[in-house]
Amino acid sequence: MTAAPSLALLTDLYQLTMAFGYWKLRRSEQAAVFHLFFRKAPFAGGYAVAAGLGPAIDFLQAFRFDDSDLEYLATLTGNDDRPLFDAAFLDYLRHLRLTCDIDAMPEGTVAFAQQPLVRVRGPILQCQLLETALLNILNFQTLIATKASRICGAAQGEPVLEFGLRRAQGVDGGLAASRAAYIGGCAATSNVLAGKRFGIPVKGTHAHSWVMSFDDETAAFDGYAEAMPNNCVFLVDTYDTLEGVRKAVEVGQRLRARGHELVGIRLDSGDLAYLSIEARKLLDAGGFPDAAIVASNDLDEHIIASLKAQGAKIALWGVGTRLATAYDQPALGGVYKLGAIRGADGQWRPKLKLSEQAVKTTIPGVLQVRRFEDASGLVGDMIYDEARGIDGRDVIVDAKDGARRKKIPAGATGADLLAPVMRGGRLEERFAAGGPETIHTARTRAQQELGRLHPTVRRLLNPHEHPVGIDVGLHELRDQMVREMRWDFED
Repeated sequence: MTAAPSLALLTDLYQLTMAFGYWKLRRSEQAAVFHLFFRKAPFAGGYAVAAGLGPAIDFLQAFRFDDSDLEYLATLTGNDDRPLFDAAFLDYLRHLRLTCDIDAMPEGTVAFAQQPLVRVRGPILQCQLLETALLNILNFQTLIATKASRICGAAQGEPVLEFGLRRAQGVDGGLAASRAAYIGGCAATSNVLAGKRFGIPVKGTHAHSWVMSFDDETAAFDGYAEAMPNNCVFLVDTYDTLEGVRKAVEVGQRLRARGHELVGIRLDSGDLAYLSIEARKLLDAGGFPDAAIVASNDLDEHIIASLKAQGAKIALWGVGTRLATAYDQPALGGVYKLGAIRGADGQWRPKLKLSEQAVKTTIPGVLQVRRFEDASGLVGDMIYDEARGIDGRDVIVDAKDGARRKKIPAGATGADLLAPVMRGGRLEERFAAGGPETIHTARTRAQQELGRLHPTVRRLLNPHEHPVGIDVGLHELRDQMVREMRWDFED
């Protein structure tokens, strides 16, 4: 599936000014490698769930500067009121076609800090122009998929319904959130357009306004049962919650007499633990032991975990605002950094960004991630430089603390996580034949990968760290580069 029209101008101006600089200095074709990664797992958690690759592929396939883009760029001026870009550069952009190699973690892959989610290799000008859009797409969807996985984990296998469209950050934000939440584990969405576009199951019944539009609650439930006898989940808290449950039972009995069944009730306010326990008693006593109790009302993983601990009798969880907006951490903080430049001799020259903050000092090279496991399960992830290969010592070193090291067990097997997506600007065969994989495949992968993580890594508070480190040989190169750069500055 190719997106249309082109979104080439979905970028920051400085990407275009740098591109112009590369072109002006005749460096536009110099080969470079960039990596997209995050520095710290979101929500004070122990992992992230990669998402957004499908829409990123759509963006890459459609990447073109059309006439209207170039006409707009021609109107931009510098501080001397003269054109910001040469006409010849704009003509270069008119004929520009991507020739980059793209490798990425498949959607639904569990990822950790400092690991590249995407690697872009190709002409430096092209790599630079892709930065902003790739970050925009993958940052948000990875954030939401991760949040959804945490919420679904707290629900302990009970279905979570994504209800966040009305509170999402605009139309695009709402669609992206529904897509990513499904990959992260949600069972369905209230977002009908997302259901159509992505094939996500859609769920929903009625709002308080339906009840309020009738003279009384019983008439409202009866009316809904008459209109939609196969979709009866009654919202019972418009006036008095437990009285609403009793009326739902009455209407449910009349519904059953007509050959249909009460699906359940929804609680949207009040003490959800107490009300669900009491509602369960009323439903069971009324002959509806299979009627589900759905809960909503600003839920997140922490509230759900608390309600579960209190013995709440809730079977389905409707989560909106705090999921679709990633309420407690509204940005992933992913970055896109240069890792290597190809020299005139054809060899890759590793590049490193130095920082006063250790976490912001980048990892140089043409990076890949290898995940190791043995009979006991996952044992650790190694970030290594493909151009150098893996050091024979099979040791990983913590990127933030060189004293923390782990030996990869001799019997462990490894698999590289960054898989080919594009070569020379063209989709790899596995994508070209049928398009990007479905979000159902990505969702299944996320479930499987989360299941492989040690439970202590998945816990909500103070999670254990999955072992992730830099190949010891690459660590030593990085350490040497840091020392040499600091000596240069001191001199």
